[in-house]
Amino acid sequence: MALSSPKCSSSWFALRPSPAHRSRRVAASSPSLSGPHLPRRFFSKWISSQSPRNRRWNVASMHDAISVEEYRDLAGLNTRENSTVSITVVGASGDLAKKKIFPALFALYYEDCLPEHFTIFGYARSKMTDAELRSMVSRTLTCRIDKRENCSEKMEQFLGRCFYHSGQYDSEENFAELDKKLKEHESGRLSNRLFYLSIPPNIFMDAVKCASKSASSSNGWTRVIVEKPFGQDSESSAALTQGLKQYLVEDQIFRIDHYLGKELVENLSVLRFSNLVFEPLWSRQYIRNVQLIFSEDFGTEGRGGYFDNYGIIRDIMQNHLLQILALFAMETPVSLDAEDIRNEKVKVLRSMKPLQLEDIVIGQYKSHTKGGITYPAYTDDMTVPRDSRTPTFAAAALFVDNARWDGVPFLMKAGKALHTRRTEIRVQFRHVPGNLYRSFGTDLDRATNELVIRVQPDEAIYLKINNKIPGLGMRLDRSHLNLLYATRYSKEIPDAYERLLLDAIEGERRLFIRSDELEAAWALFTPLLKELEEKSISPELYPYGSRGPVGAHYLAAKYKVQWGDLSSEHYKI
Repeated sequence: MALSSPKCSSSWFALRPSPAHRSRRVAASSPSLSGPHLPRRFFSKWISSQSPRNRRWNVASMHDAISVEEYRDLAGLNTRENSTVSITVVGASGDLAKKKIFPALFALYYEDCLPEHFTIFGYARSKMTDAELRSMVSRTLTCRIDKRENCSEKMEQFLGRCFYHSGQYDSEENFAELDKKLKEHESGRLSNRLFYLSIPPNIFMDAVKCASKSASSSNGWTRVIVEKPFGQDSESSAALTQGLKQYLVEDQIFRIDHYLGKELVENLSVLRFSNLVFEPLWSRQYIRNVQLIFSEDFGTEGRGGYFDNYGIIRDIMQNHLLQILALFAMETPVSLDAEDIRNEKVKVLRSMKPLQLEDIVIGQYKSHTKGGITYPAYTDDMTVPRDSRTPTFAAAALFVDNARWDGVPFLMKAGKALHTRRTEIRVQFRHVPGNLYRSFGTDLDRATNELVIRVQPDEAIYLKINNKIPGLGMRLDRSHLNLLYATRYSKEIPDAYERLLLDAIEGERRLFIRSDELEAAWALFTPLLKELEEKSISPELYPYGSRGPVGAHYLAAKYKVQWGDLSSEHYKI
């Protein structure tokens, strides 16, 4: 059975949880009804909750899974006239807000995924009028979705819901003024408030403190989306979490990692758990290695000052790639409930040993001239110290010490200023035992099956298989069974921020990071990061636009692995 909202178009297979799971449903305020149960995020049409909890920030009671009947009941109990959502983008004048958050909100509005009554407020220190905010936002909005004729009209309607309030991030008085404006627009309805902290982490606490004391909802839920980085190591991350929990409970904190909102990452569990052909193979018995690859074909380009404080390990590996690894390697969760999935991810992270120095290679790009064009070195950036040792490239080997994955290397590679822009998951399977076609000159490594999940760009899933070339002789070829999303699906893939913002509004936490996940993730990388800094280890230099440091190839060879993204076949897909 498939369900879809009549407005916000999406659907999901209806899955009935076990009786044990239904008994665990969070804060069920109405009796369990018969019928299929779905995780809340897959109901695209927004529903407000009818039972506020008496706790800090008055978080509304939300169902983690609801039946179709409950969906209808809730929709009847909470008519469009008596509830509203106020979305405040804190740091509205910044690049992230302009390039990602406002366009994502407009796309949701364009697809009728936002509630009937909603208001968007920009909040920042910059002096700006409502009209100036709308002008700034309008320059980043596009009518990319379905190219409908009414796009200009929808854009004007959306901009009419956008307002601005200037204030300091550490001023309770300024947030109280914001609260007054929010109440004017809420018009006495049940008010639900979402704050998106698009600001540097060093001012998170000031903004959260002031918002919690002066601008929280008095009769609905209040939630806060927090952008990475979530600290720089275990200690700073724990301090940030402890500070946030002075004013918020865990269910109110939505730690966003936009890679978890990407279509192919979300499809990872569907591919594995709903296809019998893959699930039996998903173990050390059949998989030789797993590669998680992130590459960009450009350097820091103006972000050097920010990047130099973190480096590629903190910026990409510890969050984006590690989260994908946890989703890939986790055991089958009890259900699609957010807590069940996050519980399994935490188990994976806790089964891994902290990275050792001998299992990582770091690099930094240097100047290179190609085709008459000279590309700058990382340290040529005016905002980067000339003697910086911050890595712009890292390759690492990690291991999950459990029965399913014992001995299987999970190889991560992330870098800037490389030869291509790509994010992929590559699963290399073991050799066929007693290969009958060895006498035909087949290279065993080239003949191995490989499953490739390309996250970006040109989203695709393809499987490399061995095949006979047509003809009278016996010649083998390596072919691809290819699902190219642009060819198979006409609908444009939503941006990750659209999915994650919608989830936060609906209270679905499956794609957000829990505090114990964060703690386990930092525990893997903090000892290594400290050792790199204490020993002042210099990164290996590699030319801008190259395939990275030579050391990365030696690291892979140490585990009898070849990087899958460097073969000539890689560029034919």
